Amino acid sequence: MKVIYDTGTDTLNIVLTTTPIVESDEIRNGIICDYDKKGNIVSIEVMHASKKITDPFSMSYAISEITKIPRKQAIG
Repeated sequence: MKVIYDTGTDTLNIVLTTTPIVESDEIRNGIICDYDKKGNIVSIEVMHASKKITDPFSMSYAISEITKIPRKQAIG
């Protein structure tokens, strides 16, 4: 997984997998989901991110022990 914030376009892109994108859908104004051929989400793009996200320059990542999926059963 990769998170990219482009300051020039004010776009935040959350890339979940490198699978090729075959379809995109704007699920809300300025929020686009990209899908692979099986319908799985490949990435999520947030347009005008600085207006929708408090601080697009900071990120926190955590794994909850309660909902942690064993690695051999992980999705993706």
